[in-house]
Amino acid sequence: MILRQWFGSLVNRAVALVVAAVLVTALVLTLANSFLSRGELEDQARAQVETIAELVASELDDRLRRRLETLSHVASNLTMSEEAFQGRARVVLQQQVALQHQFDGVYLIGAGGKVLAETPEKYHQTGINVSDRDYFKIASSQLTPVISAPYLSNYQNLPALMVAAPIFDHKGRFIGMIGGAMTLQSGRLMKDIARVRIGHTGYVRVITRDGITVISSPGEAPLKMADPDNPVFRDAMSGFQGTRLGRNGDGKTSVMSVQQLAQVPWFVVAVWPEREAFAPITRIADSFVWILLAVVAVVVPLALWLFRRLMAPLKTLGRQIQESHLGDRSGPVDIAGGLEIRQVAETFNRVMDERDDVLSHLAEREAFFRSLTRSAPIGIVQTDVLGRIEFVNPAYENIMGHTQEELAGTYIMETVHPDTRAQILDGWRVALHHQSIYRTRLRLDTPTRLGEVWADVMSAVIGTPDKTLGTITVVQDITHELEVEDALRQEQQRAESILGVLQEGVLMVDVNGVIRYANLAACRFLGIEGDWSDHPFFQNITVETEDRVWSREDFLASEELDSLYCTLRNSEGEVFDIDLTMLHIRQGLHNERMVFVLRDDSTRRREEERLSWEATHDSLTQLLNRRAFTSSLVKILGEAGRQDVPSVLMLIDLDHFKPVNDQGGHLVGDDLLRRLAELFKDAVRSSDTVARLGGDEFGIILPACGLTRAEALAEKIRTSVESLRIEQDGRSYGVTTSIGLTEVSPRDSGPREVMGRADEGTYAAKSRGRNAVVVVPLPPDEGDEDA
Repeated sequence: MILRQWFGSLVNRAVALVVAAVLVTALVLTLANSFLSRGELEDQARAQVETIAELVASELDDRLRRRLETLSHVASNLTMSEEAFQGRARVVLQQQVALQHQFDGVYLIGAGGKVLAETPEKYHQTGINVSDRDYFKIASSQLTPVISAPYLSNYQNLPALMVAAPIFDHKGRFIGMIGGAMTLQSGRLMKDIARVRIGHTGYVRVITRDGITVISSPGEAPLKMADPDNPVFRDAMSGFQGTRLGRNGDGKTSVMSVQQLAQVPWFVVAVWPEREAFAPITRIADSFVWILLAVVAVVVPLALWLFRRLMAPLKTLGRQIQESHLGDRSGPVDIAGGLEIRQVAETFNRVMDERDDVLSHLAEREAFFRSLTRSAPIGIVQTDVLGRIEFVNPAYENIMGHTQEELAGTYIMETVHPDTRAQILDGWRVALHHQSIYRTRLRLDTPTRLGEVWADVMSAVIGTPDKTLGTITVVQDITHELEVEDALRQEQQRAESILGVLQEGVLMVDVNGVIRYANLAACRFLGIEGDWSDHPFFQNITVETEDRVWSREDFLASEELDSLYCTLRNSEGEVFDIDLTMLHIRQGLHNERMVFVLRDDSTRRREEERLSWEATHDSLTQLLNRRAFTSSLVKILGEAGRQDVPSVLMLIDLDHFKPVNDQGGHLVGDDLLRRLAELFKDAVRSSDTVARLGGDEFGIILPACGLTRAEALAEKIRTSVESLRIEQDGRSYGVTTSIGLTEVSPRDSGPREVMGRADEGTYAAKSRGRNAVVVVPLPPDEGDEDA
């Protein structure tokens, strides 16, 4: 709270802005300087660490190379017999004075791995067997000089390494080796390297590719494994060489440079902690902070004094404005101070002059408004900002049953019926606060003699964008209109009740296809349960006739429809046969409606399908009858000229069927006919036509079959019929067939000619003793006879 009050002062805000600008500027400069300086320091630190790593690696490589070359030269000059080598080992070794200055210990080792002699003898290694050492295995097997990996020596377990070279006799046979041992860190090879420091906390390590530390920090265990989780060490073990940031053993970010050795699979790591490498930046930043604090300590008091002096005229102007508002000052305010303050004073004086003019003009307009509203046919009420009535016109007096004198000074909300007064008051206050128009329909609190009065009310704010002066409310008596609406609503409910019990579906949709009304029957057709409002009609159903699918545009463009027989599919997958009627309401207008009446037409259609089926099928065998067969034959005759393979007509006449009826009875005969019908249907293709033409006569149309295939099919049918038997009361019944075949030719004049030709075949089959197939060829073409 205190901080908010302090910032309430414009002077304090200006001072805070100045201090903030100083701080931000200083911070930006500090960050920029730090960023640039850090880049320079980082480059220098990288170069310094990289140089140290290169120098150490170069020096270590050179030392190892010189010792390996020296030892190899000595070994090449020790050519002698194995007996002489073993017998004179001590004398030979004492002669190698140069080696004693380069190694901490020099050894002659026999071919079996036994130490034959040593110098100096203080290590007491003579006589021990070193055949299990890696350097001996490598030198004796590969017969080449070798620099061993670091190991713990037999003397006090000191970390050491061995440089060994094989020795051969005059015949080139391996007789032993000479080795020079050097202790690590404290020995002659690396004592000075272990002391290398970078700054105060930087150091140098030498590590093998296997991760064994050759030179470590003081106090660390010898031959310690390097941290395998350190990405720099891990990459260096894989051959990486270079400089980058990493973390040292203490977890501190450091500049780390890696240099690989050439003589041995080792690498040198130079480590310089980042905190020490970039220490100059930290010292500069600390100094800059102290300087910044000193600047702020001087700037704040100076800025406070300066801004208070500059803002003094503004304080005087504020006091004079307050006096003008309270009426204690009648003249204009003084114009003094800086340019901005003088502009404020001039603007205030100009606004006060305009205000006086507006008030005068407003009084004139109020007089005009009151004279105008007295003749208005609707009620008009003017209130102050608190809702107290200041003026009402005669129309409002008639609505309320009270005069202007009785209503003046009362609150307008007291004219609202008590049942809804609290709710109306909340809405009116919100509208007044937002300076918006408030509309509602309410019941007025009128005298009992006037009865129940309802009004449509619209209230608006009177005032300027900055100040509310009051409200103007328009009140219209709608009691009679509500009575008419109630009567219409009751009529609509009665109509909806009637429509609800109808079996026909009745629904109304707008031009966009949105359902505006639907009775229960229509909802059943549409697959809608519950609320139908705002459902898209044409997206939920599909209306199909034989020739097309009807869309919303089709219905809008068509005239009224009566008995459109169609199929309706709803979104639930249900299908209905529908007799649809559609009419337009307000056709062509923006509020056009389409009324649909949907009647279930499935019973009538099923009856038509049944009658149609009975007209074209034999009731006993379920095959096509003669009429349908003749119609199919006419169609085949029309297509005969366009077929590459001719169609064939087959007539089948049953042999000896009458005895079956006479002896077995009509039931047996009917059963036999049904089985024969199934036999014929199973024998032919689905595209072929099978019909019963009479009592025991059948016909088959074989489209694009060819006479050869048709004759084979006829023989198959003849054989199958001959094999078919029915057992009844210990007796067996059966028939045979006389079959006539003929091609369907485009020269045939009609179905009678084709059937007559096939009929000749059945007669010929019967004359040959029945149970036979006879092919009747086409008659010769007249053109062929003339030729």
